[in-house]
Amino acid sequence: MNKLKALPNLMRASALLCVSMALTQPALAEIGKRFPSERQVVTDPITGTPLTFLTTQPHGDAKIYQTHPQWTSDGQWLIFRSAMVAGEAMAVNEQTGDIVQVTEGGYDGMLNPAQKSMRLFFLREAEPRAKGTPPAVEVKKQVVAVDLARLFADSKAGTLKKAEHYQRIVGEVPAELGAVGDTALDADEDWFYFRVGSKAAAAKHLPPGTKIEPPFGPRNMGAGPTGIAKMNVLTGAIQHVVSVPFQIGHIQANLWNPGELVFSWETGGKSPQRTWTVKGDGTGLRPLYPESEHEWVTHEAIIGKDEVALAIMGHRPIPGVEHKGPAGTGVEGPNPGQDAAWGPSGTREKPTGLAIVNLRSREMQIVGQTPSGSGLWHVHGSADGRWAVGDDFARGLYLIDRKTSEMMLLSAGHKDTARDHIHPTFSPDGTRIQIQSAMLSPDGRGMNIVVVPVPQAWLKRAVAGKP
Repeated sequence: MNKLKALPNLMRASALLCVSMALTQPALAEIGKRFPSERQVVTDPITGTPLTFLTTQPHGDAKIYQTHPQWTSDGQWLIFRSAMVAGEAMAVNEQTGDIVQVTEGGYDGMLNPAQKSMRLFFLREAEPRAKGTPPAVEVKKQVVAVDLARLFADSKAGTLKKAEHYQRIVGEVPAELGAVGDTALDADEDWFYFRVGSKAAAAKHLPPGTKIEPPFGPRNMGAGPTGIAKMNVLTGAIQHVVSVPFQIGHIQANLWNPGELVFSWETGGKSPQRTWTVKGDGTGLRPLYPESEHEWVTHEAIIGKDEVALAIMGHRPIPGVEHKGPAGTGVEGPNPGQDAAWGPSGTREKPTGLAIVNLRSREMQIVGQTPSGSGLWHVHGSADGRWAVGDDFARGLYLIDRKTSEMMLLSAGHKDTARDHIHPTFSPDGTRIQIQSAMLSPDGRGMNIVVVPVPQAWLKRAVAGKP
């Protein structure tokens, strides 16, 4: 059933009108170009929660991954990816809905909004690839910093200058390192971390005799070696951080504790040991949460100075036990991770749910789990330790009060046909959650940028210090 039909008639008509009117934009645009506001508040047809859609048109929007900050340091703008201008990043003002192009010349992989200054950092290819060059061919990359404060001011005033007035090339990464767009900006904003994708370059920093891991699982991913390097954002100097004998996935920096990283062993599914942590100088390498064969650990995210949220999946049926359930529950239907080649992990025969690991004490606590279905998958939490949040395969958004263990379905109806999952991320002040949603999508796949509030009743109990 079309969940949009559950909206009030006036709201539904407005939403349908919005998604049917595709904006006509030039194929190319320059940094600082402004686009009309698309901001619209829609009532969630399932839960009644007011959802602030900051984009509503079908132009291929996607939020930054939940491992990284979404808001600029002033708390006013959210950075996101979009095909509104092919290959470029955009920013939307949460209050006014104004949309501004914030890159020119493209970007590679992760976008990194700084949290101490009004800047944006990213990696990109140093020059366009020659026609016919395969993507796997290693090329020189650049680390780029954008002065967002100056850009937003000039864009609003109509006094835009050329891109070099806002974009600074921090430094260049030699092609032989095979730099990949898994990147992170350190809390002190002095270092920019990136993945070393070249096996030869990474192998140079491994101890002699290190066993190189082969691919793991049916997606034929996970083989090493790979590494992490960093560039000084003032001098452009590059230093190697660490090499490991497997394929590194997401790299994230602890935004409250300079010189601390978390990264993953990426296989496209279950890993032998998914989560890892290391210091920015390469010391202290260890598993973050040592997992067992039966545990399917995924989608770790640093949520505070001492804490990392991660999902221990419970999405697969227990062998030999009859399971019945509707499509979308994780028991049957087109859900990921059901291939038997992943091994015995991911069932609810053992504890599963949204887990939070303390980086100092190394203790882990499971703070919530859905009673059925896939369980919580992409997870996050507020920096004050009050809330946790997660999504499931059906694109439901669940909020957890960590003090009382109460859990609620905060938002639903986001269409499980969507191109991607909703990937929740908390705002720095812990009052809002950003997601991406296909609720208004005409084709059921395209996604928009949405902000979901923590209910006022929950916020008031937090202020009062009472359950």
